[in-house]
Amino acid sequence: MEYKIIIADDHPLFRAAIQAALRQGLENPEVYEAGSIGALQNILEQIPSPDLILLDLHMPGAHGLSGLIFLRGQYPKVPVVIVSASEDSQVIHRSMQHGANGFIPKSSPLDVLKIAVTQVLEGDTWLPESLPELPEQWETSELEQKLATLTPQQFRVLGMISEGLLNKQIAYELEVSEATIKAHVTAIFKKLGVRSRTQAVIAMNELEIEQPSLGNDNPSIEPPPA
Repeated sequence: MEYKIIIADDHPLFRAAIQAALRQGLENPEVYEAGSIGALQNILEQIPSPDLILLDLHMPGAHGLSGLIFLRGQYPKVPVVIVSASEDSQVIHRSMQHGANGFIPKSSPLDVLKIAVTQVLEGDTWLPESLPELPEQWETSELEQKLATLTPQQFRVLGMISEGLLNKQIAYELEVSEATIKAHVTAIFKKLGVRSRTQAVIAMNELEIEQPSLGNDNPSIEPPPA
C-alpha cells in the first residue's frame, strides 16, 4: 500500500532524516514536507485525507499544542503523530489527550521511528516505553475549545498575527485584500473572546511549551549520508 504522509517540521535536517526512515520502512510512500503550519495547510488543501501527519510542536505559525488542536478540529480523521524534541511526560500526555495518535521523541533511533509509524498506520497508537503512567486527565481549557473552532484560514491569520505581521502584510502573503484580512481578524477575536492583537497573542502563548535544547544539535534521528 502506498501511504501519503506529511512531515511537518521546520528543520530540514529532521525532515530529511524522517523521510529516509519512512522510505526504508514503507513501500514507496508519497512523502510531503512542510516547514511551517501555513505550508502544512497548503498541502492539506490539496491532500485533505493523508494517511499520516508527523507534526513538530514548535513551528512557525503555531504555539505549542495549538497546531495539534487545530488539526484535530479541522481534520479529525487524519492520524497525527507528534515528533518532538520535548520528552516531558506532561507534554506527551497532553498531546495524547488532544487527540494525537502517538508521540516520538526526536532522540529516538531511526528503527524506533519506523516501528512507531508502522504501528500507527495499522490503526494503533505509539508512546515511548519509559513513559510514566497517565496522570489524571487535564481539563480542556476554554481557549483550547475555542481554538478548535477556527477555520483553516482564520488559524493561518492568527499564526501570522502572533508573528507580528500587520494586516497589510498578511494580505500580501495570502494574496487577498486587506478588507478580507480585517474580516478574518474580527471573526478570530470574536471566537477567542479577545479585543485586540495583544490579547490574541497572549492567549496563544498560553499554549506554548518550553522548547528543549538538543545539546550539540546531534539528535539520534540523523539524515542519511550524502
